[in-house]
Amino acid sequence: MGFILDGLETETYDRSYSDRELLSRIIGYFRPHARRMILVAVMLTLNSVAGTGGPILISRAIDLVAGNPSVEVLLLLAGGVLLLGVSAWVFNYVRRMFSARVVGDVVLQLRDDVFDATVGHDLSFFDEHPSGKIVSRVTSDTQDFSATVTLVMDLLSQVLLVVILSVWLFRINVWLTLLLLGMAPVAAAIALSFRRVARTVTQRARRVTAKINAQIQESVSGIMVAKSFRQEHAVYASFDANNQQAYQVGLRRGLTLNMIFPVMGLASGLGVATLVYAGGLATRSGAVSPGDWYLFMQAVGFFWWPLMNIASFWSQFQDGLSAAERVFALIDAEPKVVQTAVESVEKLAGRIEFRQLMLTYTGEEVVLPDFTLEIHPQETLALVGHTGAGKTSVARLVARFYEFQGGELLIDGRDIRRLHLGRYRHHIGLVPQEPFLFSGTVRDNIRYSRPEATDAAVREAAMHISQGDWLAGLADGLDTDVGERGANLSMGQRQLVALARVLLKDPAIFILDEATASVDPFTETQIQEGLETIMRDRTAIVIAHRLSTVKNADRIIVMDHGQIIEEGTHDQLMAQSGHYAELYNTYFRHQSLEYIESFVG
Repeated sequence: MGFILDGLETETYDRSYSDRELLSRIIGYFRPHARRMILVAVMLTLNSVAGTGGPILISRAIDLVAGNPSVEVLLLLAGGVLLLGVSAWVFNYVRRMFSARVVGDVVLQLRDDVFDATVGHDLSFFDEHPSGKIVSRVTSDTQDFSATVTLVMDLLSQVLLVVILSVWLFRINVWLTLLLLGMAPVAAAIALSFRRVARTVTQRARRVTAKINAQIQESVSGIMVAKSFRQEHAVYASFDANNQQAYQVGLRRGLTLNMIFPVMGLASGLGVATLVYAGGLATRSGAVSPGDWYLFMQAVGFFWWPLMNIASFWSQFQDGLSAAERVFALIDAEPKVVQTAVESVEKLAGRIEFRQLMLTYTGEEVVLPDFTLEIHPQETLALVGHTGAGKTSVARLVARFYEFQGGELLIDGRDIRRLHLGRYRHHIGLVPQEPFLFSGTVRDNIRYSRPEATDAAVREAAMHISQGDWLAGLADGLDTDVGERGANLSMGQRQLVALARVLLKDPAIFILDEATASVDPFTETQIQEGLETIMRDRTAIVIAHRLSTVKNADRIIVMDHGQIIEEGTHDQLMAQSGHYAELYNTYFRHQSLEYIESFVG
């Protein structure tokens, strides 16, 4: 079984809840719908009463047949059975209609809560956990939870039917009724014996489903890379391996859960045989009438069917509890970025201070061991260094995407952990190395930073980037459809849209991780003009890859292994002939006009 469970480890945020904890949380979601639930309970009761009334009337009819009843009496009995059947259908319809609405509202609220909790997690959460597995919890698990709630409603209806019928049977014959009820512990023991194994196999089935969802999402997202290296067969082989694992887990789950019904069927057959024998003896002795014997045998069906449903219920209910457990674990996942207060942030000057700050992502490797830096208001600071030097970490900390483990980070002299995070980020403008665009138009993506902005404000922001010349390269201007993730635009055009989006937001602090992707010289010029517009009169932190940005920066910070090893202007650092000069000759020199002219010459 080792290979079946390989790769199905729990997530780090997963936790175990007792059935009592889960049921308490679930009931909490139904509490706001108490009135409709009361109506559902009333309809359920009436439906059960009508359902038990039919067999009782038929049993009376059997006893009356021996006495040659009149046609009118038989018609009356038939009409009563028909009326009870119609009533049961009506009550059941009303019950299902209202219960469906309640379940729909509960699932709606549950999905709102889990999605709200998901988007509220810090970036480290999404670094650690594949998005496909998260999606599986938000969609599939909440849907399965709703199916379980419906199952509970059906079970309650059947259990109530058994209770009502048992009360009537006690009036007929106490000993036969006790014999019937004496079978309940046996059936319950059989059903409950599958409880633990049902929870285990359903949890594993959900994990493998989440694993497949994550693999499919990754494959579709990276299909261009797969095709460019002609690795479609490798992608398929990976999926096939996961699919085979899902088959094995699903087969094990199916065999485990389907074993319940043969076992319950065997117990049911023994119970029926026992009551046939005991009821036959009671009828022959005259203690029970033929009609009452029929009623008892009908009761066996009514009695065992809910018990068999209890057996399947526990498997499916554990399936629902597993789904609820996974959803609640995602909701309850502890954030790593924690604000110690919610102080208002009305306006920022843009002064940033790192004081002996220590940062580690995993708890093992320290990215910033003892980082100290002061960034002045409206200063343009360029961060340079080899990959892994800690440049991006500095920018992410200013955006409050990650939690640091030691030292201080002050914004305008205030601890960043005490600021109202939502309001603080209103003053932050970020352009990542690969700008992300949402499906929609260019106009929609620019407005994303300020949804209430008018079309005029959006156009004005776009026109401030290279005087709007870049819009001429778009098929429909601001109304151009960007496609999925901006696929219809070039990398340079996506950067220009992202710059316009930040400009519309008008932040006090601007953070840019310049893309290393090559763009044509004309687009390069447009991007540089846009950067100059945005960085004017703002505090700007730039992870620099363009020579023009480095040269125009007020100050350049050279980083290596989380430490500042040099700082100054371009000319000052070049004069030192140190690490920056080495970086310049390696990464930036080929971008200079002098280098290009010398090469052409």
